[in-house]
Amino acid sequence: MSARYQFTGATAVAISASIESGIRTGALPPGAALPPVRVLAAELGVSPATVARAYQELRQRGVLVTAGRHGTRVRPRPPVAASRSALRPTPLPGARDLSRGEPDPRLLPTLGPHLAALAADAGPPVGYSHSGVLPELAEAARARLNADGVPASEITLTGGALDGIERLLGAHLRPGDAVAVEDPGWANLLDLIAALGMRPIGVPVDDEGPLAAGVAAALAAGARALVVTSRAQNPTGAAVSAVRAAELRTLLAGRRDLLLIEDDHAAELARVPLHSLAGAAASWAFVRSVSKPFGPDLRLAVLAGDATTVARVAGRTRVGAGWVSTVLQRLVLALWRDPAVTELVHRAAQSYELRRDGLVAALAEHGLTAYGRSGINVWLPVADETSAVTALRDAGWVVAPGALYRIAAAPAVRITVSPLTTDDLIPLAEALTQATNPTPPPNFPT
Repeated sequence: MSARYQFTGATAVAISASIESGIRTGALPPGAALPPVRVLAAELGVSPATVARAYQELRQRGVLVTAGRHGTRVRPRPPVAASRSALRPTPLPGARDLSRGEPDPRLLPTLGPHLAALAADAGPPVGYSHSGVLPELAEAARARLNADGVPASEITLTGGALDGIERLLGAHLRPGDAVAVEDPGWANLLDLIAALGMRPIGVPVDDEGPLAAGVAAALAAGARALVVTSRAQNPTGAAVSAVRAAELRTLLAGRRDLLLIEDDHAAELARVPLHSLAGAAASWAFVRSVSKPFGPDLRLAVLAGDATTVARVAGRTRVGAGWVSTVLQRLVLALWRDPAVTELVHRAAQSYELRRDGLVAALAEHGLTAYGRSGINVWLPVADETSAVTALRDAGWVVAPGALYRIAAAPAVRITVSPLTTDDLIPLAEALTQATNPTPPPNFPT
């Protein structure tokens, strides 16, 4: 599609603006190849240095990526607002979409009664001088974190887990700094690091979390921050074990040149124990979102950490967004206090576990090894992502290509189990088997 797009501009600023316009409209979709520097320079009648500056500026902002022999391309999810039609390809009619990574809406609490109760007891409007973290929510959050072994004397709130991570990285690091991340890891985090102009260093992951040797290598390579998913790791479902946590604590002990960030986005939905790394490094933060168990539209996360780190995040919030809405805080507090909601979240966690473990077991019966110790996703290694995704699409199943989540890890596909029923598991396992081990056609030489 990029060959059909008419680039314009006589300066680096104008050329980069033209490229951004193409991305916004969908004329330059994610992954689209851009012309080589000299080719575009000749087409526009400018010097190659001018085009190179435009490409460099967009790379630094995470819009473009250099793909070696494949040239310069649009990132899979560039930080440029695109038209809604360009955000995601439309699945074929009747296809089951297992690519989105979202919780099952049937298992989310109904907000209506709690919103009605809040409306009936709204009280006076909250002004600028009375904003911030509500004391009663702070007390409840500390109790929930302390119960899981996370020290929470210092806490603040952010607009979700990724917002908290962005504020943490922005408060401690600068463009060009290296961030150690799980590989494969959360696609949104990889996109965020690119948008901040920072460099990701991949750390291999197994079922028990990031490998200690990989973390050590990242630290030796100059990583200024380390982001670890406590459990329900996206995309592999890994969960940090007690043994791995002890190894990482020993490795990080006394580090004063590193920011440790823990992401516990699944929280109550993860039916495995939490083995937190809180306090392992001098600068640390533990981020727990409410979006997965209670609903993606509830943009709130509790952030605990050392006094300096929490103060930096709270101070940056104060001069930007200001605070997380107290209406949202009161709604989350009401959900936490409702025994019926607690039971619903417990049943949701059981349901995800049943579907996830069932799919992994069904794949094992077909000789395929998949991963999904916790959370709502299953990670299936494949020989070729493109052929597997295409074959599954043709069979009526939409899955996410692993390339979105990988730096140097092997190819795979990610399957979200939340749209599935138990009756879907065997047919899906058969389709995955066929897509990854296609049957040779008649007379095909073997």
